Amino acid sequence: MEKRYGLVTAIAMVIGNVVGSGVFVKGGKVLSLTGGNMLNAVLVAALVGLICIICSLVFAELGARYGKVSGVVDYAENALGSGYAYYVGWFMATIYYPAMSATVAFFAAVFTLRLFGVNALDFTNGTISVEAIALGGAYLVMSYGLNAVSPKLAGKMQVSLTVIKLIPLLLMGIVGTIVGLRNGTTQAVLREGSAAVAAGNGGGVSGMLSAITAFAFSYEGWIIATSINGELKNAKKNLPIALITGSVVCTAIYCLYLFSMSAVGSTDAIIATWPLGENLPDLVFSAVFGKVAGTVIYVFVTISCLGTLNGFVMGSCRGMYAISARGMGPKPEFFGEIDSQNGFVIKSSLFGMMLGAFWYAWNCVIWMKGPDFLGGFHNNMWLGWEPDEICVINLYAMYIPMFAALMIKAKDLHFFKRFIMPGLGILCCLFMVACCYIGKGYQQIIGYLAFLAIVMFIGKLVKGKAPAAE
Repeated sequence: MEKRYGLVTAIAMVIGNVVGSGVFVKGGKVLSLTGGNMLNAVLVAALVGLICIICSLVFAELGARYGKVSGVVDYAENALGSGYAYYVGWFMATIYYPAMSATVAFFAAVFTLRLFGVNALDFTNGTISVEAIALGGAYLVMSYGLNAVSPKLAGKMQVSLTVIKLIPLLLMGIVGTIVGLRNGTTQAVLREGSAAVAAGNGGGVSGMLSAITAFAFSYEGWIIATSINGELKNAKKNLPIALITGSVVCTAIYCLYLFSMSAVGSTDAIIATWPLGENLPDLVFSAVFGKVAGTVIYVFVTISCLGTLNGFVMGSCRGMYAISARGMGPKPEFFGEIDSQNGFVIKSSLFGMMLGAFWYAWNCVIWMKGPDFLGGFHNNMWLGWEPDEICVINLYAMYIPMFAALMIKAKDLHFFKRFIMPGLGILCCLFMVACCYIGKGYQQIIGYLAFLAIVMFIGKLVKGKAPAAE
């Protein structure tokens, strides 16, 4: 495809895909899982950020060496050949991209409706408004439509939305921290956390690991920048710069924002916004800037979600193309066709949109609808796994062979880049997998793996054969 994107767009994809609904809705959950200890919550953000940075450094090296159609699928092909690349690409096209897109679209709708005083969701009682379902679905369809019809405009929009979405986080991070330190609320929150730990209610190791798994969603999206590898100008230089720059910026902003929540003055008030945390931004920003500003900030939060949605959809539209370009998957000549008018993969985009609709229905019916819908699916841990969290950890597990291949094949690299960095990357991925298992429990893990096995079996049935040259 056309080399249509530059370094600024690539950096915007990393930051824009990472910064979105996650940091706004997961803050209460992380603080709850860490037993109200604000410093532990910030530590969780820093640990996940460090993992993100380490993996970005390894992918930066991979990006500097390999580039074909879609970064992460290219790296998988280099690691274990076209077969492994196909299954990684199939997973990303059918589960990862559309599931994450569907989740963010729903949250964008929830935050939008908050602007108009509509209570879109009562997760505890299992109620969800028709307005939220309809608006989220509309956001999803419009985002796929924009990317399919005008990919260049989608890229420019990603840059603009990234700049806009950083405004509330930087404002809250800087001003909130100053206000909290000056009026004593930060010290009060820190004392509450210390008291909770002293009383044995600090969340414990299991709580910390669960918090890491939950907050991984807030960082996810940086890998999607590799999906435009084939459309990025000077990709072998610009992609590594974008991955590293974006990861470091996001980690710093997240840690600052979480710490600034202490300006609220009460950990219980923050924790009470969970289980879905859609009220958290209002609580935090109102405490610092006043009620009017707290309401206005929802405009920026909604824009933030829409920017993240656009980034995930950018990857989703290219998901099937990344497989078809290798001559594999269902009807590769069909889904791999590039439209002559806009130079983009319209049919691959339509495939992504249909799967996005499937995952949107899954989220609304099985997960977000609540515990009393259809006989309590949400309470059934075999089915009640969160797609937005567990598929992220699945992707980390898939990175391991790619990192190992770099250690084995990159004989021209010096010791640090060849062994130390990818070795740390493998340890980070294993750590994330362990956190997921301990935090989620065996029922959710087995339930998800059973679903994954079905999806991969379907992928095997439509895999076809790689071209003879491969």
